Amino acid sequence: MKTIIENLYKAFAEGDVPSVLGLLDKTIVWNEAEGNALADGNPYIGPDAVLNGVFARLVEEHEYFNLKDIELHNMENNQVLATLRYDAKRKSNGALVDAQAAHHWKLKDGKVIGFQQYVDTKQLADAEKK
Repeated sequence: MKTIIENLYKAFAEGDVPSVLGLLDKTIVWNEAEGNALADGNPYIGPDAVLNGVFARLVEEHEYFNLKDIELHNMENNQVLATLRYDAKRKSNGALVDAQAAHHWKLKDGKVIGFQQYVDTKQLADAEKK
């Protein structure tokens, strides 16, 4: 299971969005952390919803948005927990983000069927308002 998520993060880092979307099940249920501005579309159902509601907005709002210090932890029942940090810069005001985050992934038959984000939403909101 960890290998699938490793491949997903690698594709994300390379900007290979088609590969990222290819690892998502057609019925994926994706949830951004409560309090995150991107949570306004929760739950995002399907890869197109994730692309338009999350990824496109990240690109639109940030000069860069990177994931760093990723550590993957296998869990029971086809689940993986990732602990990481967001390293980003907002386009609107130049605010920098260095936020602690966790991603809870659920997998089935080699595809991601569920995603739950946990993040320092106060830091994200503060950066948006600077």
